[in-house]
Amino acid sequence: MNDLSTLLQKIKENPVMFIDKPSITCLHSFLNGYLSGVIRLGLTQEGSETDGFNEWMQERAKTNVSQSWAGIILFGSGSERTAFYRFFEEFDQFLKQKNSSKIQESEDVFKLRQDLSFRQFDIYDEILKGIKKRPGMFLGTSSITKLDMLLRGYSLARREGGIPPTEPEREFEGFQSWIQEKYGINSGQSWSKIILFYSVDEYEALQKFFELFEEYLNRNKSLEVDENCG
Repeated sequence: MNDLSTLLQKIKENPVMFIDKPSITCLHSFLNGYLSGVIRLGLTQEGSETDGFNEWMQERAKTNVSQSWAGIILFGSGSERTAFYRFFEEFDQFLKQKNSSKIQESEDVFKLRQDLSFRQFDIYDEILKGIKKRPGMFLGTSSITKLDMLLRGYSLARREGGIPPTEPEREFEGFQSWIQEKYGINSGQSWSKIILFYSVDEYEALQKFFELFEEYLNRNKSLEVDENCG
């Protein structure tokens, strides 16, 4: 599996390949999904390189406001693109200081989970249910783009770790083509962009996603019943 530094370098060189565009918000959600996958699946024996970065950014910004590192960088940058590239500068400084001063890594969610039950964790089943009820808790804000990036990051962690897809994950793979067919779009746009295009804003698009996803799952169940009866 690639280490985080290698992945970040690839994202910096070709952000479109991973997160569609140079955006600090998309990067933040993508990394949340990726790091959650790496740790929850037991694919690393060490804390993440990002441990302590949020606190470091708060100290640099001289703020006590509970804000993510992405929010802090964006606030001082003026645009998603500028903030995206500034992140790499800030993170590089953070790593240099961390390595030189031996910053004690925080014992938070980015620590290794020894419990093998985490290998059975499935984001498409458990987390989607949680996001539907409390999107702010998982995404920060109700945003279909953030959801898409979170799922992309998590899926990448699974692929790099050689973890075979679960049944809900395999089922989700067909959602993209189903959305394209439903809206009659063959442009190669992601499911999140298609839904967002037909919505007022990110909030409405996220709500619409869950409605469409439920419709998609019910349609699959109906097809299974028909096949079994036939």
